[in-house]
Amino acid sequence: MGKITGFKEFERVLPTKEAVEGRVQHFKEFNKGYSENELNKQAARCMDCGIPFCHSGCPLGNVIPEFNDAVYDGKWEEAYQILTSTNNFPEFTGRICPAPCESACVLGIHSTPITIEEIEKHIIEIAFKKGYVKAHKSYLKTGKRVAVVGSGPAGLAAAAQLNKAGHDVTVFERDDQVGGLLRYGIPDFKLEKSVIDRRINLMKESGIEFSVNTEVGKDISFYELKAYDAVVLATGSTVPWHMQLPGHEAKGIHFAMDFLKQQNKEVSGISIDQERILATDKHVVVIGDGDTGSDCIGTSNRHRAKSITQIARKPTPAKERLRNNPWPMDKVTFGTSSSQEEGCERLWATETQEFVHDENGHVKAVKIKEVQYEVDEFGRRTRLGESEVREIPADLVLLAIGYKHTEQRLLEQLGVRVDEKGNILANDKDYQTSVENIFTAGDCRKGQSLVVWAISEGRECARKVDEYLMGYSELESKDFLATHQA
Repeated sequence: MGKITGFKEFERVLPTKEAVEGRVQHFKEFNKGYSENELNKQAARCMDCGIPFCHSGCPLGNVIPEFNDAVYDGKWEEAYQILTSTNNFPEFTGRICPAPCESACVLGIHSTPITIEEIEKHIIEIAFKKGYVKAHKSYLKTGKRVAVVGSGPAGLAAAAQLNKAGHDVTVFERDDQVGGLLRYGIPDFKLEKSVIDRRINLMKESGIEFSVNTEVGKDISFYELKAYDAVVLATGSTVPWHMQLPGHEAKGIHFAMDFLKQQNKEVSGISIDQERILATDKHVVVIGDGDTGSDCIGTSNRHRAKSITQIARKPTPAKERLRNNPWPMDKVTFGTSSSQEEGCERLWATETQEFVHDENGHVKAVKIKEVQYEVDEFGRRTRLGESEVREIPADLVLLAIGYKHTEQRLLEQLGVRVDEKGNILANDKDYQTSVENIFTAGDCRKGQSLVVWAISEGRECARKVDEYLMGYSELESKDFLATHQA
């Protein structure tokens, strides 16, 4: 514990951000970070509680009080070693994780939680600057070959751990760049792609091979894939939900990820071979209130949209925890993202009824109705009534309502079974599919979830693959680390 009275002396402070009028002029990250003095104060707030619930709040089981203590003492290499004992990519999670660890922080019961996510990001960036982050070359090779299909956070984490165990790892990615959701699903103003490239270059230096523009079943046969000693499927949850409403076939209605992917390609200088989806001078309607919807708002603001309206079906969230959402559960309360700060109208308890199009078949409005709810202290809703249907203008509609499951064709060809939702059938004990040497991790198994969960799944899956190949594994296990933390 760095400072016994730190949590009493210092308030939670987040880094300053570039002003809205400046940051909407570009797609670069706009978080300015902590000064050395402020970082020291924020680390000093950690109470080193008897039972640090932040460990269990974090899907990776990060050893948070220990790295906070190292930060307070200025022991940067120690902080880096502690952090990366459980997390392969803190530069990703430190930028885009919603920080369930902070919801579970004991200090948050009666005060405000530790700024864990920001401290995590500072540790890894300082480690890069000081030269602590190096390629992990394994000179004791097992002779086993493992194929990882998909280069999102789950696939990358699995590849890094399997390479660490001494296996020869090849990652297959059907897109033109490595990174999956990190590369093409998250805007640069949240995660600049140079951050991904920096990590991928280290992984290549470590001996991991990456094969882009390689679709299994097309560019590499299923028989070639099955020739590997083990296969990890980390293909993500990529089949989006549609809204089968009257007028859904109108032009100008797009899936959010198509919109975001195009913009990310443009920022990276990659050619786009489709008609450009732009929000410039348009009335934009974003349907969906999650992170992807927020990313659409931030991107539309940078396009100079005429107006932006975000539609959510659920009632306005409570300002404080309800009784069905007690600490240390992930906090579900009203919040405003940085993109929403930049400007948009938010409609809660609103149901989309119809898409209206003009004589050319292009969307021009969305019909909606607002529902009145009474929400009790347990979050139970009672529908009291609804408004008349009205129209709001819409030249561009972005659907950000989530994903059904992973694509099925590859699974059918490999003979891999799926569950009733269309996700790959495998438990979180051995991550093994219905085909003996094929394993799976991430959203294609778990269903749509967080990047931090994908990294956790990739790490745990890699350990089970290693056990399958070698009969035992010396790779770190989240359960082992949780049991043996000092």
